[in-house]
Amino acid sequence: MHTRREHLAAIVTILPSIILLGIFVYGFIANSIYMSTTDWGQTAAMSLDPQIESVGLDNYRDLFTGFLNVRFRQDLVNMFFFTLLFVGLSLLVGLVLATIIDQLFWGETFFRTVFLYPMSLSMVVTGTIWRWILQPRGGINVLPTLIGLPPGKFLWLSSRDQRLVFDWSHLLHYACWVLLVVLAISAYSQWRQGKKGRLAWHLVICGVLAGLIASRVLTRLRLLPYPEMHGFNDALWGVVIAAVWQMSGYTMALYLAGLRTIPSELREAARVDGGSELQIYRYVDLPLLKPITASAIVILGHIALKIFDLIFAISSPDHYPTSMPAVTMFLKAFRGNELAVGSAIGVILFFIVSLLIVPYLIVSFRREE
Repeated sequence: MHTRREHLAAIVTILPSIILLGIFVYGFIANSIYMSTTDWGQTAAMSLDPQIESVGLDNYRDLFTGFLNVRFRQDLVNMFFFTLLFVGLSLLVGLVLATIIDQLFWGETFFRTVFLYPMSLSMVVTGTIWRWILQPRGGINVLPTLIGLPPGKFLWLSSRDQRLVFDWSHLLHYACWVLLVVLAISAYSQWRQGKKGRLAWHLVICGVLAGLIASRVLTRLRLLPYPEMHGFNDALWGVVIAAVWQMSGYTMALYLAGLRTIPSELREAARVDGGSELQIYRYVDLPLLKPITASAIVILGHIALKIFDLIFAISSPDHYPTSMPAVTMFLKAFRGNELAVGSAIGVILFFIVSLLIVPYLIVSFRREE
């Protein structure tokens, strides 16, 4: 049992950290939320006594529907595709590397160090290196000439070609499709686990979304009075390759640590039951690596959502095909002096990251309890 004096000493010890955290983290977050609802920057942004007036949610409305904020909407699309590719490929490459290293009889320390080395570099260094490698008239494109073939013609970072193009004005319709797919996968998981109560709610929500999509109600709710096409820019492949090159070693280390914690008795029991090495890997190893996969998704996801320095170094902030919301926030706030708009973009990023972090924390706390 701890005495009252020990409890008091513990409180006094952590109190300065709590106060500083409250002021410089949550206080600044609250201030950014407030500033995002003002017109700060539309007048004299850098004056000693700027005249700031409240404009409500006008800044947010302009970001999603304003004619002059097309770039921000393309940034959101770029962030969505970059996050999917970066997280997915980092997990895949890291898992493959961890599996190979786990099977090595020699050279494990050497290869583990080689694969982890890119993580020790800063994003700026990584961006500079890959900017040289992915030059349209040099780098990877000249490699075929070494064996007598014509040089490659892929533009990498400077490409402006788009794939998977969609109309932003029908965003609500596409969002319902995405939500329907996610809920369907979740409902299948609930059915596999035998949780009938949660399955019923999932099926009801899926039915409502399917009805809205089938009746085309959402296609009549247009965010814009005109079509505005956005899609996946081919230039993002260069950024994805550079980011995966740097962070796949991190996921390799996580998966390798997870593979080493799997009891050998489980694998031996599976072999006795007649399981092949592939079956053991699929039905024993991979299910036990799910907690590590969840942690890696959260960590890599929040890195992808807030990516800034890699984009700044690899393609410059003015190159919109590879731009991200954090880059536009920098340009709006510190180049254009639109401080309220920059704050609004920061709040939007904070909300998106919270959608990833908060559910993970809730599940983690429930497991601890």
